[in-house]
Amino acid sequence: MKLSTFQTLTGQARRRFIAATCAALVLAGPSASAQQATITPNYKDADLAQIVDAVSAITGKNFIIDPRVRAQVTMLSSTPMSPDAFYQAFLSILQVHGFTAVETGNIVRVIPMANARTSPSIDLPDRVSATSDEIVTQVITVRNISAVQLVPILRPLIPQEGHLVASPSSNVLIISDRANNVNRIMRIIARIDQAGDGDIDIIQLQNASAGEIVRVVNTLFTAGGGAAAEGGGGAMQVKVVADDRSNSVLITGEASQRLRIKTLITHLDTPLESGGDTQVRYLHYADSEKIATKLKEQIQGVAQAAPAGPAAAGSQAAVDRSVTIWADAQTNALVITAPPKMMRQVMSIIDKLDIRRAQVQVEAIVVEIDSDKASELGLNWAATGTDSAGNPVPLGVFNQSVGGTSLGDILRGIANPSSLTSLPNGLTLGGGRFEDAASGTNFAVILRALRGDANTNIISTPSIMTLDNEEAEIKIAQEVPFITGQYTNTTGSTTGATTGTVNPFQTIQRQEVGTILKITPQINDSGSVLMKIEQEASSLAQGTSGAVDLITNKRTINTKVLVDDGGIIVLGGLIEDNLREGENRVPFLGAIPLIGELFKTRSVKKVKTNLMVFIRPTIIRDGVDAAFETNSKYNLIRDQQLQRSNGNVRMLPGDRQPTLAPIEELTKRPAAGATPAVVTPEKPAPADNAAPTEADSGTPQRFGPR
Repeated sequence: MKLSTFQTLTGQARRRFIAATCAALVLAGPSASAQQATITPNYKDADLAQIVDAVSAITGKNFIIDPRVRAQVTMLSSTPMSPDAFYQAFLSILQVHGFTAVETGNIVRVIPMANARTSPSIDLPDRVSATSDEIVTQVITVRNISAVQLVPILRPLIPQEGHLVASPSSNVLIISDRANNVNRIMRIIARIDQAGDGDIDIIQLQNASAGEIVRVVNTLFTAGGGAAAEGGGGAMQVKVVADDRSNSVLITGEASQRLRIKTLITHLDTPLESGGDTQVRYLHYADSEKIATKLKEQIQGVAQAAPAGPAAAGSQAAVDRSVTIWADAQTNALVITAPPKMMRQVMSIIDKLDIRRAQVQVEAIVVEIDSDKASELGLNWAATGTDSAGNPVPLGVFNQSVGGTSLGDILRGIANPSSLTSLPNGLTLGGGRFEDAASGTNFAVILRALRGDANTNIISTPSIMTLDNEEAEIKIAQEVPFITGQYTNTTGSTTGATTGTVNPFQTIQRQEVGTILKITPQINDSGSVLMKIEQEASSLAQGTSGAVDLITNKRTINTKVLVDDGGIIVLGGLIEDNLREGENRVPFLGAIPLIGELFKTRSVKKVKTNLMVFIRPTIIRDGVDAAFETNSKYNLIRDQQLQRSNGNVRMLPGDRQPTLAPIEELTKRPAAGATPAVVTPEKPAPADNAAPTEADSGTPQRFGPR
């Protein structure tokens, strides 16, 4: 009968079936027992007590069930099971539900797992099963390591209801848990509790430093989890120590690991191909003299940072004597003599400093638009009469300069033409009566009108390229002389006879007038550029009345800005609108309508200035970016040369203007002795009616994306 059928029987029928089964097993002998003992359990949501009845009937064991042991169990099997296998499956069911079976003599008690550690179980068995779920207690003797040190290592492998404790006096471990887990713990302890080899190997080094070799070996094994990870243990099986006095390495531990480390040390103790502790390092980008100075400061700083004391002072002196660095400017190389450890530190610093630095091309636009308008209008008049004696008597005069010229200036010029050096500006209309003084009244009237308009449009686009964190300056200016002083020494007699000499002289100072751009860029990791900028744009102004020398217009910007790569930012500027209105008149008379126009002059001057300065940085990270920027500027200048008079030379038929060679020819490596600086263009120049280009019109190149 299958257990599935057995499960459906009533209690009375089930007891009869168990009794009949036991009698059949006893009477049938060994062969019959072997045949009838194979069962196929099939339980679904069955009470745990039913399974205990079946196990008791099949195995013949007597069970006592704790009242707290209650569970609904599902157990399915597709193959027949022997009584021992069925009992082991029963123990697994108890473990799943938090119970256990504890054998005491012929009685098996089914109790909660929490009470298992205080109940007698299978103590100190000769062989602990690796598949059984029985509760066993085992005492394990540890021979080579401390049992107390094993407790924190093994404790995570023991369930909460299990028990693990160490006895320091006897160096043993006591474990109480299920048999399969105890068997696993015993195997782990056997792998850890390995006897160490007491032999010590001494390797004297010939080329390498003992301390450095020990550091490399320890780093190699600890980085991979320790040498014992491959040797089968859980702790480091080998120990490596350096003796700096004899430059030797001491190795102790397991024999196979010692052999492996000795082979590694022998391989590392080889002479350097570069010639020992002295190396020559050729620099590609950095300045060897500057780098040598900085490296000496670094080495001295490391020595001074060591702990204070007599030993530290001796160590610093030893470092100063053993490390020498000097630069060879002709080959831009460093000659370094240092111990291997210091040599690696120095080489690591050089690797990070001797790199290709990015460059920055900075383009600036200075735009100035000025509008100057002036207008003047006024009347000048004079009238004279005669007195009783016939002498001329002034009757009235209104003399006011209009546009720098008045009625008096004109009359003096008429009376003495040699004093009239130049004609007055603007429009002058006049009239009057000039007769003999005795004949009556004379008068003169002039009307002067003057209008002046001036417009200025200046665009300058200086550009400059420099390395990151290097100051650069470009000047496109003239040196203009300014008189700063003069002296004249004249001596003579009162009689008019000159008895001294005249030594006139002037002191002159030259100043730069033009466009000056000074920048210091700093490239950030985000791709932006921090720039310190000094921008100056100056020019000569027209002479002003009352000025004793030249006058310059000067625009200066000193600032720091942060700009993205290829972006444009305004640095600053000026927008000024200035209006001046003036009126000169005779009091009271000038305020009379219509008649007052004879007694006043008017002037209006309006000056409007627009000045803006823009900047655009472009990061040049490699040779491709540098070639792109260079080619664009080179081709711009070459196009202007080609379009100048269509490449012809005026008044010299057949001759061509000198022109830059195509950029493609200059980028090729020329043959020895060849210098193709300028060439004569062979292709025909653009036609006269060709549309003007940006270069031909003289308009500066516009900023735009690359």
